[in-house]
Amino acid sequence: MMTRAEKDAVVSSIKEKIEKSQAVFLTNLVGIPSVDSVRIRKNVREAKGHMVVTRNTLFARAAKGTFAEGLLSDLKGTSCVAFAYEDAAAVAKIVNDASGEFENIVTIRGGQLGEQKLSKADVVALAKLPSRPQMLGTLLATFNAPVSAFARVLFAIQEQKEKQNA
Repeated sequence: MMTRAEKDAVVSSIKEKIEKSQAVFLTNLVGIPSVDSVRIRKNVREAKGHMVVTRNTLFARAAKGTFAEGLLSDLKGTSCVAFAYEDAAAVAKIVNDASGEFENIVTIRGGQLGEQKLSKADVVALAKLPSRPQMLGTLLATFNAPVSAFARVLFAIQEQKEKQNA
């Protein structure tokens, strides 16, 4: 049994995590082997996130007055909340992969991205987005395409002039 002080500490810790995060995803990890649970939590930490399992009432108390209040206020059953501090898509991908790996055990129940509430389908769609480095690489390639095309044209003109002079 947790003391009042311990509950208050948990609530303030979760509230701090909510306020620091860009996105919050609601799932569960109960019923999977502890080795797999630790692996999933480690992957979330590597993606600049955090996972918390605690009592639903503590989640609800911590969420009061935050953007995640609607998501965490009326929870039923066992709950695990994944917080994404930097890359929401990366954390969503880890949660989605876990639900695929443990189909009948781990389920995605929704999420919150800033002020926008996400359904299970929205979280899955977010998880399927390319990673941040992939998107930045695509953007860089898009910016470089006109410049490299122009350079190829100039080089072709130079070669053509050299052939004419030779």
